[in-house]
Amino acid sequence: MNYTKQGLSRLRGLGVQERRLLSDLVATEKPTISADDVVQRLDVNRTHANLMLSRLYKKGWLQRLRRGVYRPVPISSKTAEPIPEDPFAIATALFAPCYISGWSAAEHWDLTEQISNTVVVITSRRLRSKKHLVARVKYRTKFIPEDLVFGTTKVWFGVLATQMADPHRTVTDVLSWPHLGGGGRQTMDIVRAYWKGQHADPDLLLEYAQRLRNGALFKRLGLTTELFAHPTDEWIARCRHGITKGIALLDPSGPRRGTIISRWRVRQNFPLPDEE
Repeated sequence: MNYTKQGLSRLRGLGVQERRLLSDLVATEKPTISADDVVQRLDVNRTHANLMLSRLYKKGWLQRLRRGVYRPVPISSKTAEPIPEDPFAIATALFAPCYISGWSAAEHWDLTEQISNTVVVITSRRLRSKKHLVARVKYRTKFIPEDLVFGTTKVWFGVLATQMADPHRTVTDVLSWPHLGGGGRQTMDIVRAYWKGQHADPDLLLEYAQRLRNGALFKRLGLTTELFAHPTDEWIARCRHGITKGIALLDPSGPRRGTIISRWRVRQNFPLPDEE
């Protein structure tokens, strides 16, 4: 550990066992720390492990993310509650099994220029709330069954790996749940950027949609693909085969009025961008 003058002063308040534990935990470069990590490294019981973590938290060496889960406070930090530089890795630790998607993945793949201060996480873990504030970072979670988790890729942030929706899964996710893309208009921008970029693959998008079994997704996918790309008649027929009865809102969070595009059974409830 590279100690600053401030850090050396703080170290004087630590016992030998606490210093050893901190050094070991920091060396692992894990984004989060729990009692299991302490038990494994010091061969102590869980009660003693939780007590040590609580003491280190009170002394300002650990930051509490949720009950029983902490992260080391950087030695150079001027506050005991710094904003993490690795929010994706922390999401993976807190909400696993999960992956990063929505506008967070769109930003990673350069599908949007919009910067959001909320991290979108799709998880197979049932949570009481969809919105979470962890170490001053906002997370928005969406539950899906584990058998629908596919189309992800491992992305490394330093030594930490995070599962990220690939560009095609990012698009199918925001078309399935436009609020995860920042709403209808921003979702349209993401989809248009996808079709203009190097990742565009109509067959793979359709394959993902078929695996997701979401009728509204087929409706929005067909409409936007015709708007931003040049699908074949065969592709259109395959996509139309997946649409369900009823009218889907292009933006589910928008008004329940607007022109109905009967070909795709979609209500256009906000202005569509011009085709380029």
